[in-house]
Amino acid sequence: MSKLYTFLLTLCLLAPALLKAQDMARVRQTIDTLTSKSMYGRGYTFEGDLKAAKYIRSRFEEMGLQPMAGGSYFQEFSFPVNRILETPQLQVDGQTLVPGQDFVARSSSGSGTGKASVLLLDTLIFSNTRAAEKFFRQNFANKALVYPQQEQKRLAQLPVHYQQLLQQAKLHIILQPGNLLTTVARQQEAVPVLEVLQSAWPQRAKKVYFEVKADLNPKHQTQNVIGFIQGSQYPDSVLVFTAHYDHLGSQGEDVYFPGANDNASGTTMLLELAQHYSQPENKPKYSIAFIAFAAEEAGLLGSFHYVQNPLFPLSQIAFLLNLDLLGTGDDGLMVVNGKVHEQEFELLQRLNGQHQYLPQIKSRGKAANSDHYPFSEAGVPAFFFYTLGGTAAYHNPQDHARQLPLTRFPEVFKLITDFAGVLMATEAN
Repeated sequence: MSKLYTFLLTLCLLAPALLKAQDMARVRQTIDTLTSKSMYGRGYTFEGDLKAAKYIRSRFEEMGLQPMAGGSYFQEFSFPVNRILETPQLQVDGQTLVPGQDFVARSSSGSGTGKASVLLLDTLIFSNTRAAEKFFRQNFANKALVYPQQEQKRLAQLPVHYQQLLQQAKLHIILQPGNLLTTVARQQEAVPVLEVLQSAWPQRAKKVYFEVKADLNPKHQTQNVIGFIQGSQYPDSVLVFTAHYDHLGSQGEDVYFPGANDNASGTTMLLELAQHYSQPENKPKYSIAFIAFAAEEAGLLGSFHYVQNPLFPLSQIAFLLNLDLLGTGDDGLMVVNGKVHEQEFELLQRLNGQHQYLPQIKSRGKAANSDHYPFSEAGVPAFFFYTLGGTAAYHNPQDHARQLPLTRFPEVFKLITDFAGVLMATEAN
């Protein structure tokens, strides 16, 4: 048994079993604020991401956290993003479908409006040359091309001249078999594209009327939000907590994506940890950085920007904990990189076994699925925590605060603070 392992085990057994009870009323209030209509899904319409960033900054200021970016809490950068500026409209054979419930605009959709005749995709084009030649002899100019979501990959593999003909359609309609899921797009397609629930699409549809207004902003200005607590004894040894505060934004005034679990929950945990460590009785011997990332949904852009422009040497980071999707916990916790940093994962398991915080803690290997990844690739030891079970709402308007159970939120908080205390005591030793 190594000396470090023995030390970890001793500290694990000495870790406090009880912490000050979590202020769940404050937790709920934070999530309600971050998911409110006024923040428009913390995205790229109506300054939603800026409003969220200013809210986080105000919380950091209230707690007395130090700014780092040249005296500012903001680390600014820009990137291209496509925005759906107005709530999309769709009528099928005179029947009005409900935006956000029956359909959404694809995040990469172009603009367009008008009437079109429905043209169902003939799937024989993928296997029968004669059928393909016949299908592509049609005039697509006033057509709404309709096809199931599962055919998108095969469409992308068609010869280029066929794909170009499809781009002449007035509108593309993609039928989704399950929930409406959307993303953030950094480019704009040549045609308007709507994603419609298969169950909402009328059988034998003939005519559609649609309106989509989109805008590609080549330099959307956004910002990471960073607060810092300097350690009393080991200021150059830094523990970093991260969470992305952005989400998918809105499609006009009437459709927005609240992003309660993804990731108001992780941002709230970040703020709760900042609140905890900013108290005089909890002032750490080591330094702690709290980073709320922008543009995670656009491709981890905020965390990549930070790694390329760090505000202190990355080599000073003793460990990084990334917090994303922490609103449940019925089925436990997943730790990405748990199979990479096995000793630290074993510490988590022992702490959980001692205090019975969660039903289970599972581990994964490397994954480029959240903001820990750019740090891991740069050699920084990092975990990504997300909770399991409890809600299926994801990347759609149903991920709102009321449906978020927060089943094990206090327990995850206690596990994190226990883990941080033992880990950093080990670093100091």
